[in-house]
Amino acid sequence: MADLWHTDASQVSATIAAMQRHDRGDGTYSTTAMGVELGITDSSARRRITRIKRMGEQGRLGTDPVIPGFAIKSIASKDASGAWVRQTKAPGPEFAVPEGHAVKGVSALVDGDGRVMAQWVKTRLDDTDVLIEAIKETFDAYKGRAFPVPPPEHTDDKLLSVYPVADVHLGMLAWGRETGEDYDLGIAADRLRSCMARLVAQSPASKQAIILNLGDFYHADDSRNMTPRSGNILDVDGRYFRVLTAGVQLFMDCIDLALRKHETVKVRNVPGNHDPHAGIALTVALSAFYADEPRVTIDDDPGAFFYHRFGSTLIGATHGDRIKPQEAAMTMAVRNPDDWGASKYRWHLFGHIHHRRVQEVGNVICEAFQTVAAKDGYHHAHGYSSGQSMTAVTLHHDDGEIGRHVVNVPPPWGR
Repeated sequence: MADLWHTDASQVSATIAAMQRHDRGDGTYSTTAMGVELGITDSSARRRITRIKRMGEQGRLGTDPVIPGFAIKSIASKDASGAWVRQTKAPGPEFAVPEGHAVKGVSALVDGDGRVMAQWVKTRLDDTDVLIEAIKETFDAYKGRAFPVPPPEHTDDKLLSVYPVADVHLGMLAWGRETGEDYDLGIAADRLRSCMARLVAQSPASKQAIILNLGDFYHADDSRNMTPRSGNILDVDGRYFRVLTAGVQLFMDCIDLALRKHETVKVRNVPGNHDPHAGIALTVALSAFYADEPRVTIDDDPGAFFYHRFGSTLIGATHGDRIKPQEAAMTMAVRNPDDWGASKYRWHLFGHIHHRRVQEVGNVICEAFQTVAAKDGYHHAHGYSSGQSMTAVTLHHDDGEIGRHVVNVPPPWGR
């Protein structure tokens, strides 16, 4: 049969009707079924579909029929006898982020005047909720399993002890021949546990204590062993789940040490740039373990900032990778107007830089703390040489800071 259908309006209509009946709903059509219905081959059906789409885009089909999957785009006057009616592919359904994904970015096509013509929404798998649920399930068996530690007989309710835990990088691997000092999961755990025990022994018997994890407690956030945002490859020691569970046990040891000296212990983990999700997992595990221990409060706020007022002192804390001290001091004032007004002393803590650094911003003491961690290969190669220590600070309800204790980790060449 001569293929003269494109000049025959009835055959064009018949082909579009066949397209409607055999539309798969995804912009394609069953050409085999169309061919049987129209008495043509598959290849002829495909050619007809292509030509009909072109005719619709060129305005040669009018308003009836409309090609399946297409919509009328514009109508322009031709002359007194008719009009051009352009058809184009109809928009799809309203976009929804696929389950388990998060929006990664949006790209836009704009015209010469900067107006948006089209957009592309890029998504990525978001495993945060999956990770949290997995950790919850794992540690549900331990819920309320903390064994009571007898409270100390005498404590001073006018005092608060703050134990900053900065950048432990648990699970990091450093080879002494390369970096001058070995560091692995066991060394890190022993070092933090030892420093915490000495600081608790040296600190006064304040009624309250805060163990404040300033972020990067874990070196890697997941089993990919890369920094989450920049994708830097990390030197790690051991399987991820082993490191994760070792960190939970290590933090429980630190809490139990503090309970021997202080009547109540508050714990907060602020996210670091190395462990934004693993830090949440740590909080979930500790919350389950100490669920029935009234002397322990696990602050489960997932935000990047921590605030607490003790008498005349307002305390703030964040990891420090996203904000400078000047902005952090102002943020503390804006977000805590009542506590800001009621305080005489303001103290904002940071981790991240691995150096001890104190800066006054107005009347806010902004302080970064050293870490007990060694240098990995990358930082050793770039000449980083910060000291290693852990600090405990004592605050008086009315007089602010009244003392501190420091446990130094001797440098490799001094051991």
